[in-house]
Amino acid sequence: MSPIRFDIVGGGFRIQAYIRIAALMPQRFQVGGVVVRDEARGRAIEEQWHVKTHRSLEDLLAAGERDFVLLSLPRSVNASYIHQLAEQGIPVLAETPPTQDLESLIDLYTFVRERRAKVQIAEQYHFHPLNAARIALARSGKLGTISQAQVSVGHDYHGMNLLRKLLGIQFENAQIFAHQFTSPLAAGPTRAGLPTDDKTLPSQQVLAYLDFGDKLGVYDFCSDQYRSWIRTSRVLVRGDRGEINNTQVRYLEDILTPIQYELARQDSSKIGNLEGYFHRGYMAGSEWIYRNPFIDGRLNDDEIATATCLDQMARYVAGGPDFYSLADAAQDQYLSSMIHQSLEINGPVRTSTQPWAMIH
Repeated sequence: MSPIRFDIVGGGFRIQAYIRIAALMPQRFQVGGVVVRDEARGRAIEEQWHVKTHRSLEDLLAAGERDFVLLSLPRSVNASYIHQLAEQGIPVLAETPPTQDLESLIDLYTFVRERRAKVQIAEQYHFHPLNAARIALARSGKLGTISQAQVSVGHDYHGMNLLRKLLGIQFENAQIFAHQFTSPLAAGPTRAGLPTDDKTLPSQQVLAYLDFGDKLGVYDFCSDQYRSWIRTSRVLVRGDRGEINNTQVRYLEDILTPIQYELARQDSSKIGNLEGYFHRGYMAGSEWIYRNPFIDGRLNDDEIATATCLDQMARYVAGGPDFYSLADAAQDQYLSSMIHQSLEINGPVRTSTQPWAMIH
C-alpha cells in the first residue's frame, strides 16, 4: 500500500505533530510540502524535518500530487483557504476550529454543501485511546441508556465533541448555563518549557450545564489543565445500568450480578521487556475495548489520535464515510460559543437548530 501523501498549509506549533508522525511512520504517511510564508521559518522547518517548504499555496499545488491538504491556520483565514482548495476539487482536512463565528460557520457550511466539497475537520480528542475506549463502552449497551456525561478533558469545542460522543447526541438543542471561577494555582509547564520559579498564578475555570431534556452534559475545564501536573482530566458517564468513572467501570450483568473492573491500559516495555515502548490498547475486563492501530510508530496518545485523523481522511477521500464532518465541527463550535454567551449574560441560554442540522 502506498503511503498517504498530504501537504500542509501553516507554520505554527501544531504542524510539528503531523510532520513528526510522518517521520516516525514513513511507510504510512508522507508530507509532500509545507506552505510557510515566512522564509526564515521555512528554512528552519526544512533543516529540522527535511521537508520541502513553499511560500505560497500556488507553488505548493504546482509541486506535485497529494491525497489531501491539511490546513493548520488561524480561524480568521481558515475558511478562505477551504474555499480556494474546494474550488480546485482538492480534499481538505482543516484543523479546529474551521472558522470564527456563527455567521461564518453558516456561510462556510453552505459553500461546502453546495460545492459538495471534500472537507473534514481534524478533531482528534475522541480518537485518544482512553477516550475512544470510553466512547466504545458507552455505545456497547452495557451501561444501558446513557443519560449523563461529565467531561473535564478538553477546552471549548473539544469538550463539546466528547460530550456529544459520550451522550450519543447529534444536533439536539439544549438549555445551557455556564459559570466562571478564578482560583490560585501553582505555575506549571507551558509550551515554553518547565517552570523556572515557584509562583502562583490565577487559573480560570469554566463550568457549564447542557440540558438536552432527557440527557445532561456537564463541561468543566480550567485554563491550565493541559499541562498542569496537579490538575488532571476527569470523565463520568452514567447510564441506567452502569457508569464509567474515569477508568472504573460498573454495570449490572443482571439484577443480581454487579460487574466491576478498571479500563486497563496495555503498554509494552515494562520490567525488562525488550520490545521497546508502544501503546497496545485498553482492555475492559477480559475484552479489548480499544486497540492501537499504529503500534509500529511508537506514538504517544495525542499522536495516535492525530494519525487516526490522517488515516480516516485518506479513507474518506477514497469514498469512505465522514469521520468528523464540517457539520459536526460547526455544532461543537456553536455549543461552545453558547457557553461563552451564557458567561457574558450570567444566565441561561437556549440553542436553536442551525442549517447544518437540518439535513441530518
